[in-house]
Amino acid sequence: MEPNTDDQIEGQPIVAIRKMSDTELEREGWTACRGNLPPVIELKSGVILYPSMDPERNGLGALFGIGAADEAFFISP
Repeated sequence: MEPNTDDQIEGQPIVAIRKMSDTELEREGWTACRGNLPPVIELKSGVILYPSMDPERNGLGALFGIGAADEAFFISP
């Protein structure tokens, strides 16, 4: 797997925040996790972003953030 460069992601509009599809889940080898689908951020360019527990993609993960008012949140489509 090659690292993605910022110019392939930065500035791209988000077109959807959705649950990972069965096909995407299978591609990662996470079929044992059906029913607990991670969020996917889909960009206009077709790039999809999703959380993993580690860089080796040993399992799915959760996506967290901090809002403008310094409140923590997680993404659950």
